[in-house]
Amino acid sequence: MTAPTLREQAVRLLRDGVPNAAVARRLGVPVGTVSWWKHRDRAQRGELPGRRRSTCPHCHGDALDTAAYGYLLGLYLGDGHISHPAQHRSPSLTISCDDRWPGIMDAAEQAVRAVLPNNAPCRVRRKGCHDVKVYSTHLPCLFPQHGPGRKHERRIALEPWQQEIVGAHPWELIRGLLHSDGCRVVNRATRSVGGAVRCHEYPRYFFSNTSADIRALFTGTLDAVGVRWRASAPGPRGQVGISVARRACVALLDAHVGPKW
Repeated sequence: MTAPTLREQAVRLLRDGVPNAAVARRLGVPVGTVSWWKHRDRAQRGELPGRRRSTCPHCHGDALDTAAYGYLLGLYLGDGHISHPAQHRSPSLTISCDDRWPGIMDAAEQAVRAVLPNNAPCRVRRKGCHDVKVYSTHLPCLFPQHGPGRKHERRIALEPWQQEIVGAHPWELIRGLLHSDGCRVVNRATRSVGGAVRCHEYPRYFFSNTSADIRALFTGTLDAVGVRWRASAPGPRGQVGISVARRACVALLDAHVGPKW
């Protein structure tokens, strides 16, 4: 049986009524640390007065806007990451948004507000883009794909509850993935007919991601909604492009996703 950690020892003493300062002296830790441990213990037992700041469908049984979550999941898998620096008590979710598409930046912030209604997101300016950022202790609950290293260097698999959401809102996931790592372009091709050069233009959607797991999630969801796709050969950094060019399939994506704005 392993010995209790300092935090476990502190919580036991605090539950027995020992004052914060006395626990800090006995265990040799800062009083502020003991106060935070006490706060977290009371929060987990539902003993804090007033409204909880963060909502969580897993820890507290709170309602989840599943459509907004499907879109936010796509953004996270594409251009998002979760970090937990030592100086912050809560982890943060960051969605990087190109300044050329302010509409997508607004949509990302709206999705964050819908999924975490009690947490206020902010925008952090960086060169050529803004990060839509939010802090919450429950981010690892909402995005269990979080882990050490880059997403393409670890396995990415959806939990059963996430698969249910994607099954109910497949277009929201597709939209989030295309808004982060995809685009709608117009291809131009020329050919010679009877000595005359003719130009042919047609729209297509393109998605690129280094993670084979994320690409498989994208193409599997496309299959589920009846969109035909093709994969390109791997690029120099391992990226594989997914192209949708059939007219009927492009029309479906236009109806549910559309070009970036």
